[in-house]
Amino acid sequence: MSIDRKAAIAAYKERKSVAGIFVVRCAATGEAWVGQAPNLDTIQNRIWFSLRQGNHTCRDLQAAWNAHGETGLSFGACERLEDEESAYVRNALLKERMLHWLAELKAEAI
Repeated sequence: MSIDRKAAIAAYKERKSVAGIFVVRCAATGEAWVGQAPNLDTIQNRIWFSLRQGNHTCRDLQAAWNAHGETGLSFGACERLEDEESAYVRNALLKERMLHWLAELKAEAI
């Protein structure tokens, strides 16, 4: 393995993940779904994968995907949280902010 490859792998493992709140919207119906994630950079891939497989746990979101496809849905970050040392504090803050965005967007929780 080359030194550049080793350095790239090490940098990937050391990168900081950004927790936050995200929203998935359906353009055709105007529906919105809000969720929280410990890593906003990877959550869209996880959601889209489960939707493609047809087994997402949120039935309304899966129905929107089935009816309108990938191009009918959009993904966006509502809020990124500051780096928090304590997992307990971060999780409590995620729950609090998710409730805020659910009410703000009149959305369903994922």
